[in-house]
Amino acid sequence: MIIVSNFLGAMAAVLQMILWLYMWIVIARALISWVNPDPYNPIVRFLYNATEPLLYRVRRSLPVFAGGLDLSPLVVLVAIYFLQSFLVQSLRDLAFSIR
Repeated sequence: MIIVSNFLGAMAAVLQMILWLYMWIVIARALISWVNPDPYNPIVRFLYNATEPLLYRVRRSLPVFAGGLDLSPLVVLVAIYFLQSFLVQSLRDLAFSIR
């Protein structure tokens, strides 16, 4: 059972790091959208390609607010925070309880 516990603990740690990294990618994408970035810049293209599939799905389900305010990065950040608080912590607690 120690192997399963260690595996779940490692999975929780890796998931935490992936969510943390994606959170910063979404924040960078939101910040870069305030300026007029060069669409051919490799960094801008990476940020766009990494975040657009998820942001597009969220954008489709959100109503459009006055002025065209895009709240999809905020919704994604709240979802990431929820996953970090609920899913990662649940995996850690499960790994601890198995020991």
